[in-house]
Amino acid sequence: MKPIIEIKNVKYQYPGADKPVLNHVSLSVDKGDFVAILGGNGSGKSTLCKLINGLIPHYYVGDYSGEVLVKGMAAEKHKVAELSRHVGYVYQDFENQIVSPKVIEDAEFAPLHYGLADYHERAVHALDVVGLIDQQHKFIWQLSGGQKHLLALASILSLNPDIIIMDEPVAQLDPQHAREIYDILKKLNDEGKTIIVIEHHTEFVAAYARNVILMDQGDVLFKKPVKEALNEVDVLLEHQIYPPQVTQAAAKIGTSGILPITIGEAIPLMASIVECEQNTVHKLRTEDKPLVTFEDVTFSYKTITRERDQVLHDVNLTIHQGDYIALVGNNGAGKSSLMRLITGLVKQEKGQIALDGKDVRKTPPEHLAEIVTYIHQNPEHMFIDDCVKKDIGFYMKARKDPRTEEKVANLLKQFELTDLAERDSRLLSGGQQRRASLAVGVGMQPKLMLLDEPTANLDIATRKHITRILEELKTQLQAVVIATHDMQLACEFANRIIVMHEGRIIHDGTKASVFTNHNLLKKAGLNPPQIFTLAKKLGWERPVYTVDDFIELYQSKEAWDGVHA
Repeated sequence: MKPIIEIKNVKYQYPGADKPVLNHVSLSVDKGDFVAILGGNGSGKSTLCKLINGLIPHYYVGDYSGEVLVKGMAAEKHKVAELSRHVGYVYQDFENQIVSPKVIEDAEFAPLHYGLADYHERAVHALDVVGLIDQQHKFIWQLSGGQKHLLALASILSLNPDIIIMDEPVAQLDPQHAREIYDILKKLNDEGKTIIVIEHHTEFVAAYARNVILMDQGDVLFKKPVKEALNEVDVLLEHQIYPPQVTQAAAKIGTSGILPITIGEAIPLMASIVECEQNTVHKLRTEDKPLVTFEDVTFSYKTITRERDQVLHDVNLTIHQGDYIALVGNNGAGKSSLMRLITGLVKQEKGQIALDGKDVRKTPPEHLAEIVTYIHQNPEHMFIDDCVKKDIGFYMKARKDPRTEEKVANLLKQFELTDLAERDSRLLSGGQQRRASLAVGVGMQPKLMLLDEPTANLDIATRKHITRILEELKTQLQAVVIATHDMQLACEFANRIIVMHEGRIIHDGTKASVFTNHNLLKKAGLNPPQIFTLAKKLGWERPVYTVDDFIELYQSKEAWDGVHA
């Protein structure tokens, strides 16, 4: 069978760049394959995929050589508009693909502009496929970040392309919707579509992909079947990719032969282990004086049709000094809205909100900003000046802080941004933007910091850097709240986990109380860390949240009681 995609000796260098981002890359993808592309930030993954729909060399000019064939067509000889009929691409910055004010109009946009008479039927079908049919008459601003991601997928599906490329398909989706989007991709793959995903979440790669491409600094290091690829544990870790947790655990234990890449494969390997320790009950850390209180808070948006879209329902919540909270729940649960209410940028419909004793409704947002900082899901929203150091110092300068220059220099050093101080924040890499946005927030010297999806779209090295910074912030702030779909981050960072569903808080407790409650997980669409599930299926009574915890328990004397007796 002739490959549906052929990339032959392609070299590409962006204008003004010091070196090529692709170095004489050659590879092929067969029709009907499901390929995952792995690699650290800046390895060339997205650039490689932009060859396939012709954005390179037609839109992104630069130093380009080589040949790309898509369904036998030379990409450099066909316009992007023509190639887009065959190649659907959902970008990492997918919100830039949304071009219409309403959901149905955005799904109709592509087939309508290609002059297809059945454009409406195509749009309705695409929205149905991704589970947004009930949202079709809503305005884009009413959607959550995850719902917008699904809309971007629907918008390309309306053209029924043969090849579907998704850059970080689950980065802003809750676990339930992440599974759903991969199930959608699998169904499309089963129907003969060729699927290519750029991914950091190797549990999804293990469950859905057939082949894996590993990239580093513009080179394709290998293309291998998924099991063989994910068994390259040392190679993956060296290039900033975490293999599945069960694979890491098996490798650390010293398992011989082929390592498991799914829980189903890991259970028989480790089923003889007996775990005897009992569950530990953790008490929530609280202080006498609350930092934030919600009393019977209701919040809704007024739509253009003058109807109200209810977002939060009768929320009661107290945040104390010393709380490091993970706010979790499915897309549209109300996490971001709850955090925005604390800042005073939006106002509740009913109920009372107090921040450090101040009535949020009656206090100007600029005064609340002295107490709380909200770090947006999109870090670019934090940048308003023309370089990193000015963005960090903006608030201090506005407050006429005499130590602005000194404090900015210290923050640049703390967040490892000194070499980027004169760069435009908007032109930094994703990980650099995350660090810069955190520096902007810390520069405001708040008591409370709210972070919306702080680790989305990050590779291992950058994620580790951000989580280390979050740990450091515990010593600089009175409390931190993160809204996240990253359950591993929730386990590593939080001493309190709040679960939201359909605008309500349905649980407020510890990681043990959350991840041992099957009904809660199912209702909220959450998945515990993979290593937690493995330990549970092995019959271990004590919850395990990290690979290191698993290995420690595995090797403990108690774990082997009754096995070596």
